[in-house]
Formats: sequence, structure tokens, C-alpha cells
Amino acid sequence: MWTVESPSWPAAEGSGGCEQFARRWAAAVRNTSYVALETEEIVERLTEFGKVLLDAACSDTYVQETVEWIGVELVRMRFIETESLAASIRVIGDGLPALAGSAERAMERLPKILASLVTGFNEATSERILEDQESDVVRSAVMDARRGAHAALRASEARFQAVFHEAAVGIGICDMRGNIIDANRAMSELLGLPLAELRAMNIEEFFEKDMPVELRKEYDEAMAGQRDGYQIERRFRRRDGVTLRTNVKVSVVRDEAARPQYLVGMIEDITERHTLQRRLRHEATHDPLTGLPNRALFQERLNEVFAAGEETRVGLCYLDVDGFKVINDSLGHDVGDQLLVAVGTRLGVLVDGPDRMVARMGGDEFVVLVQDCASIKELTLLAEKILAALREPVRIGGHDLTVSASIGIVERPCEGTTPADTMRDADVTLYWAKSDGKDQYACFDPERNAHEVARFTLSARMPAALEREEFYVDYQPIVRLPDGELHGVEALVRWRHPEFGKLGPDRFIGLAEETGLIVPLGRWVLRTACVQAKEWWDRFGDEAPYVSVNLAVRQCRDPGLVDDIRKILADTGLPAHRVQLELTESAIMGATGEPLEMLRTLVDLGLTIAIDDFGTGYSNLAYLRVLPVRTLKIAGSFLEGLRDPGNASLVDTQIVRTLVSLAHLLGLTVTAEGVETTEQADRLRRIGADCAQGWLYAKSGPPSEIERWLTAARANS
Repeated sequence: MWTVESPSWPAAEGSGGCEQFARRWAAAVRNTSYVALETEEIVERLTEFGKVLLDAACSDTYVQETVEWIGVELVRMRFIETESLAASIRVIGDGLPALAGSAERAMERLPKILASLVTGFNEATSERILEDQESDVVRSAVMDARRGAHAALRASEARFQAVFHEAAVGIGICDMRGNIIDANRAMSELLGLPLAELRAMNIEEFFEKDMPVELRKEYDEAMAGQRDGYQIERRFRRRDGVTLRTNVKVSVVRDEAARPQYLVGMIEDITERHTLQRRLRHEATHDPLTGLPNRALFQERLNEVFAAGEETRVGLCYLDVDGFKVINDSLGHDVGDQLLVAVGTRLGVLVDGPDRMVARMGGDEFVVLVQDCASIKELTLLAEKILAALREPVRIGGHDLTVSASIGIVERPCEGTTPADTMRDADVTLYWAKSDGKDQYACFDPERNAHEVARFTLSARMPAALEREEFYVDYQPIVRLPDGELHGVEALVRWRHPEFGKLGPDRFIGLAEETGLIVPLGRWVLRTACVQAKEWWDRFGDEAPYVSVNLAVRQCRDPGLVDDIRKILADTGLPAHRVQLELTESAIMGATGEPLEMLRTLVDLGLTIAIDDFGTGYSNLAYLRVLPVRTLKIAGSFLEGLRDPGNASLVDTQIVRTLVSLAHLLGLTVTAEGVETTEQADRLRRIGADCAQGWLYAKSGPPSEIERWLTAARANS
């Protein structure tokens, strides 16, 4: 049984205000239930209740059972309908703060008062229902269960209050108009506001004027009940000027009908974590030595430029320091590191602006990014400034260092290309600048790049091409000048490429030497030529030509060359004197030690050694006497002045005459290459050259062309 003594109330305070409050309350509940009481009797009881409520709102301590008693008494007065409870809540919610003079404590306790009223009302209603049951045992058990459940609920509410107020994370609750109903101590400390002031504020007072549209949209949707919550990171500026980085999670609390009732916000201070993340990102995206952006940040910025739109243009200056390895190796890595810092500093001064970036790509490589550059001229001017700045001496560790750089420049629209393609082209262009002499810049040239790509494609396919027998050998006649008879043939390798068609040796021999494939390729050419020469020897005997095969420098240095030639001669059965090996002048003039012994061994086997393109290198004529050479082949460039009838160059004529005389003096025969006119042939014959080859006689062709020549010569003999 609920019994509460009427609170003592000062006459000066209670009578007028509480009675007026009671009359509004009576008017609200009078018609919600059937009550066998007169209006004045109802007003009298409700006035008593109002005094109890006022005492609960303003006293130092709050006694929950006192307010629950009012809910019980309403039921005993037979205000048992839910409409009666709803009307009472509205009147108390609107009128009690005014009755208490809008005291802060009353505003704070209003939710508790209403909750206690509902608790007492529900318990009394349940008890009344149970009193109507026939079984006292059932009623007693049910009442015990009810009381236990309510006791558990009160304990749960107590735990919630403890967690709410003692939580380390800021928690706030507001109604669906944005008015803050409650907040905990952590929220107060986080925002630097007293709890009393915080509970009187509206949540929109914390929104900044430049609040992102997306954030405002999420909040509006939550207030409208269109979403159950959202989570964001946002800044809060406290009154003391401190800016906080926070993680905010907002949830919508709904009633049983799924109508939104409250917003619950949880705010976590992540300022330190955000600062740490920024520091870690800076360390991850900047070079620790120079402080410049590193490759990762540069790539990120380059991708952003390409994502800006198809009309955007991009320019790159890709550079590295010339001879940096020498400085590192000779003066030490400490000096090298300080030099890189100096280079980065100078680049940072020259490259400044929101549309530009300078980054260190690693080692001694740097790159400058220019967004929306006006033209290639802008980049070349920038490159010239960079080169000039880097040439200025810098003193490091007691050394006055002067360095230079090579720069590859790429400027293009973003449309039609990719960041990866642009970086690749910049890297290729940097290589051009270095190979062209260093301390300069080179601009990307699509035609030159296409040529380089073709070279790489050929180089990559060459090993498989040899296995697939894509190579073949053509032969060019070598004739005796006195009688014009066929004397020998030069074997010239060709490549029947499935994509590029027929390729001459000028397209791939250099690549074969660079990759080392020249050794197996040269071995294959020699074997193929020897097989063909043996066929001619078998058919035409002494009338068959000897075969002349070119040897590259790398072949001459191959320790297995002599054994390879021995095996080829043994396998084919071709006499060794039917084979001539051609070496370039620079290769044979530099032959000493083992290479020279190898040449002498080949001569001892019976092969003939010829110097190809004689006169184009730096000949040591005295050394020529001790070399095991049999033939000199004069380069075709010396014959240009001999081609015009009646207008021969005296200089070229004298050079050729001197070379022929020198060769004959040393006991060597002379073959002139590149003979294209009868005037050249006649002059060579008068000078005393022994043999000639060139288009005047025949272009290189398949073995069948040589066989026709031999057949015709036999028929005319």
C-alpha cells in the first residue's frame, strides 16, 4: 500500500501557483476516465499532488517513491485510462518548470519525475488488474514477479546512470528538435562547457558556418527519422580557442511505433591520434634525407592531375645528378648525402607554387611536376634554370663540389595517355639526355621512342627467332678486278621478321652484340655459310668461290671460337682455305695476348683473315706487320670521290692508292667495298686493287643467284 505524508509547504509559495496548476491538470484529465468525484474534489487532490511534485523538483534530494505515489493515487481516483496518464504527463511536462520558476534543478529532474509517475501509474494499474483475479495465489505470484521486474528495471536504470555519467567518452542526448536534454561529465570537459549551460543549448549551436553539405544532410535525415544513425569525423572549436578533432557517432532512438524520440551522440577526442596519423603520413610520403615528397606522394599527385580532367596538361622534368656515384665512392656517402640535400634545396627554391611539385624518386633522381603548363617552352626554360643552379659550386666537408645534371622532359595533355606511360617516357628521355653527353636536357620525341621500342622488341624476340629459324643468309659476289671473274662471296645474315619483314644486319647485329646473342648467331651464320660453300665446292670444284664471314668483337673474345670453327669444318668437310673471316679494324688492331694467339691458330688451320672497313679506324700501321692478316677491305666511303667520270677527287684517289700500295708492300691483297659505277671499277683497276664488291656487280641475294653466276661462267669458259 502506497502511503506518503503530505509535504510541508510554505503558505506563501503553494496555494496560488499549485491551485492554478491543479485546475489545468483537472481540466486535462476530467473527461479521460469516469471518476465519481466532483471537480473541486479533483482539484483539491491534484493541488496536493502539485505540491509533492514541486517539492520533488526543488528539494536537495530526490525521492523516487514520492512521485510514484502520485501515479498510484491517480489510479485509485479511477484515472486508469492511458489517456489520463498521457494528459497528466503533458500538463506536468509543460507546467512544472514554470511552477518551479524554471529552476535549473527542476529542468534537470523533469525526465526522472515523469518516469517515476509512469512507474507508479503502471504498478497501480497492474495491481488493480490483479485484484480482480479470483486466485489470491496467482495474484500474489504475479505481483511478486512484477515487483521483481520493476526492481530489476530500477537497478538497470541506476547502472545506466552510473555508466552514462562516468563514461570516458562524451555522451549527449537531445530531443527531435535538437534541444540537449542531458549530457555527461566527459562531454562537458571535452567541449569546455558547464553541464548546466550545455543542457540549455541546441545541438545546432555547435555547427560551423562552413559545415559540409554532406554532414548537414546526414543530420537532417537523422532528425527526420530517415536513417538510424551516422558516424563522422569533425572539428570542434572550444571557447578557449583549442581545436579538437573528434569522432562523432549519432544514433536515433525510436519508440515502439518506430517513431524517432531522441538522438544519442557519442563524441571521442581523437586529436592526438589524428596528429600521429599526420606525422606518420608525412614520414611515409616524404624523403627522410631531403624532406621532399617521395615517390609515393609524387605518384599520388600525378594520379590526381590525370583525374582532374581530359583538358588538363602535364609536364615532367625527370633528372639525376651526373657522376654522383664517383662522388659517393671517392668522398664518402656522408658527402654524397649532403650533396643530395643541397640539390633538393635548390630545386625547392626554383619549383614553387600550388601547381608544381618537386620530389626525390630515390638515389640521385629527382622529378619536377608542372600541372597545366603553357607549353614545352615553359619546361625547357625551367630545365635551363635547374641546370644553371646545379652548376653553382657547393662546399661540403671541406670540398668545393660542382655538379651537373641530365634532364628528361615530357609535356603533353592527359587525354590519351596514363601516368605510367608518362613516367616511362620521362625515364627514357632522361636516358637520352645522358647518352647525348650529360649536363643537358632532352625532350621526348615519339619517333625516337618508337625506334627505341622497336630495338627493344627486336632484342627481346631475337633468341626465339634463332630457334625458329627466322634468320637466313644472303651472299654478295666478290670479283677479281683484272678479269671480272667471281672470286668469293661475303655471307650476310638477314632476319625474316614476322612483323617488320626483312631486316638487314644494321638493324639487329648491334643488338645481338649488346645482348651476347652474337656468339650463337655468328656460329650459326658460319656453319650455314660453310655448308653452302661445301655444296658449291662439290658442284663446281676450283671454280667455286670462297666464303667470307664477318666476326664480331665479342666473338673474337669467345674462348670457344677455335673449337667451334674446327667442329664446323669437320662436320661440313669444307677445306679451311675456302673460308675467310672478316674482322673490323678496331677489333683486330686491338688484338693482343690470347685474341692474337687465337687469330694465329685460325691461320694455322688454313683460314684467311681479312680486315673489314680498313681506313675508318685508328690504324696502327706498324702493328699491321705482325698481324696474321691476308686481305684488307677498303671501306666504301673512300670510293665516293672515284665515282664521277672525269671528275675524280684527287684526295680520295690518293688515299685509295696509298692504302693499296701499303697493303701490297705488306704482302696483302686489297678488296674494295661499295663499288657502284664502272668509273670506280676502272680507277680501282688502274690503281692496282685486287678485288671488288658492290652493286655494280650484284646485290646480296640467295645462293641460287651465285649458282647462276657460276653456271654462266662455266658455260662461257
